[in-house]
Amino acid sequence: MKLTFANRITVARILIVPFFISTVLYYTPDQDHLRFVALAMFMVAMITDVIDGYIARSRFEKTRAGAILDPLADKVLLISAFVCLYKVSALFETVQFPMWLVVSVISRDVILILGITIIFGVQGKLVIEPTPWGKATTFFESLCIFGILLQVAASSYLWHVTLILVVISGIDYIRKGIKLLNNGDQIV
Repeated sequence: MKLTFANRITVARILIVPFFISTVLYYTPDQDHLRFVALAMFMVAMITDVIDGYIARSRFEKTRAGAILDPLADKVLLISAFVCLYKVSALFETVQFPMWLVVSVISRDVILILGITIIFGVQGKLVIEPTPWGKATTFFESLCIFGILLQVAASSYLWHVTLILVVISGIDYIRKGIKLLNNGDQIV
């Protein structure tokens, strides 16, 4: 199987994750520069997310692999970021992630992955289409990560908006998944 250029960018984004995790977990207040290294890696990953989507659409390189790898890369990066930043945020001076935010983000993504698995198991195929609610949730989750890495005290306000979006997008995806299961091949 040949990877398209867009797929290669997505794979590169996935490969950034272990380096991001290591940088965050090795953070100490004495090595505050690691927070900015992690921020740079996260920014590169977010930029590549935009670039691979643009390339896939503009070059007509939308592939099955890309439809699976792209959301997987997002989930792996965001879940890793929330878990690792929660673990080390106690060392941060200004802002620490609350447990309820981390649990809500991870729970939604686990439910989505289980739903996707069930749909694939029942139908034998999978069509993953992000919704506007899902995109907004990903955007606000990313803002939360930027906020904590930059130690912006006001980023705690984003947490509540993110929680609301996590709940709304989760319910929206569950509703669409049930509709898809009930209607067979029809895309919702």
